Amino acid sequence: MEFVLVVPRAELFDDRYPHGFEPFGPGDRDRVVSRIREHGFFVERRHAERDPMLKQVIPYALFEREGGIFLMRRLPKGGEVRLHGKLSVGVGGHVNPVDGPNGGAEDALNAGLRREVEEEVHVDGTWEAEAVGILNDDATPVGAVHFGLVYRVRPPGPVRVRESDALEGSFTPREEVLRLLREGRPRFETWSALLLDGLGGLPD
Repeated sequence: MEFVLVVPRAELFDDRYPHGFEPFGPGDRDRVVSRIREHGFFVERRHAERDPMLKQVIPYALFEREGGIFLMRRLPKGGEVRLHGKLSVGVGGHVNPVDGPNGGAEDALNAGLRREVEEEVHVDGTWEAEAVGILNDDATPVGAVHFGLVYRVRPPGPVRVRESDALEGSFTPREEVLRLLREGRPRFETWSALLLDGLGGLPD
């Protein structure tokens, strides 16, 4: 039985539901983290997946380096059949109680991000993550119950996938990634496509 961090939809948003990727403006990051801190709690994932009034918080990391984006493709031996062959530019997952519920929302988010990243990829050297925006997509049943907190990571050394039988990945020039998106959007996971749509709103 897995428990995941959720925030009631009504406490997370103001008078609108954003769609896609929105970069943080001044004060936005602190406001979002504060709302997660004040209103977040852990609930059984099975319940959260059926309740669109709850948003499961997903730290989601974009790896960038020298004009390149770490682009991944999920292979047939991966876990979820619906994701086989899909392209992704984000690494992330749920925040669980093990990630430090007593250390505050930001500590739990950072710990959850690091745990998920280290499960999927190996990064040479010490890396830091900067929260740069949010992802929201209420257009699909899966998106309706999730909320992405997007981080940018500029790794100091090589990055490689851990489970090479389930995932492959490498740094790819940003323009090449955007070309692939233009020519074949359905090949990308929904959140990755939405993040790439708004990537121009991020400062270099």
